[in-house]
Amino acid sequence: MSETEQHDAEQGTVFAPKFDSSGLLSAVAVDVETREVLMVAFMDSEALAKTRASGLAHFHSRSRGRLWLKGESSGNVMKVEEIRIDCDQDALVLLVRPAGPACHTGERSCFYRRLDGDQLEHLTD
Repeated sequence: MSETEQHDAEQGTVFAPKFDSSGLLSAVAVDVETREVLMVAFMDSEALAKTRASGLAHFHSRSRGRLWLKGESSGNVMKVEEIRIDCDQDALVLLVRPAGPACHTGERSCFYRRLDGDQLEHLTD
């Protein structure tokens, strides 16, 4: 990438996401009101396009190898209010309004434990 192209990607206004060698971007879902980190997932170009078109968070499920609408089975969809992209355009933050728990375990966030020494401790509200 030339200096001009790098400058345009980092400082310009053109949206040009950089997918990794597997065709994925990291996507962090954050509650638009509380700013709590709810989950981290991956998006391919199809998931990003579906998210932008529908306003609902779509991801690429690496385990299923397919497009995944968050909440397609649970109903716990995430309405995307804003998409932010990092400086080199290889990661996204989705500011979302969740319709229920983000985690498949039923927890509000996938980040419901903290590391305490060598043990995991369940967080309480």
